[in-house]
Amino acid sequence: MKNKFLQRISDITRIHHRAAFVDVKDRVAPKTSAFLKLAKERYSCRSFAQKAVSDQDIDQILEAARVAPTAANKQPVHVWVVRQPESLAKLKKTTQYLYDAPVVFVVGCAADKAWVRKYDGKNGAEIDAAIVGTHIMMEVADLGLGCVWVGSFDPAKVLEQFPQMDGYEPVALFPVGVPVGEPGEKHDKRQAKEEFVTEL
Repeated sequence: MKNKFLQRISDITRIHHRAAFVDVKDRVAPKTSAFLKLAKERYSCRSFAQKAVSDQDIDQILEAARVAPTAANKQPVHVWVVRQPESLAKLKKTTQYLYDAPVVFVVGCAADKAWVRKYDGKNGAEIDAAIVGTHIMMEVADLGLGCVWVGSFDPAKVLEQFPQMDGYEPVALFPVGVPVGEPGEKHDKRQAKEEFVTEL
């Protein structure tokens, strides 16, 4: 009689444990990856402290850009580091959106070096440059620095001021520095998943 009672208690305990843990995945919120956390936290920074960016941080940012994927690994992209006062002064002649950052990364692409889609002749150079730019932005954020993607500049003036960029089309400027302030009011405004995604 005693053995049957103990067996019954054991069975009830086992059932209880199953009931407690069988739906644990449904009850526990999914873990946010380190990348997704970083992607949500980074923001377009338009105010920088008057403090230099270290050579080590610049090297890290350039390495992140260098390893970015490009179509067919053609790598039709080049990055220029603008941080000397006279060079920053030249770049300021091409745009009003440098925000007095201590260093600016200029990303350019060369269409004649890029992969071309055979079906419609689509050239991938600018897309490759955008991928490199995204790597720059994410590495900047991971280093605790701030930056903003600047597309509002005069590309003809950039090439005029910097003949070293001949053969490339300037695609984007990335002012980088120690961030000051908080994300803007538009930072968290995103489409709902239901609007953004369609499953086919």
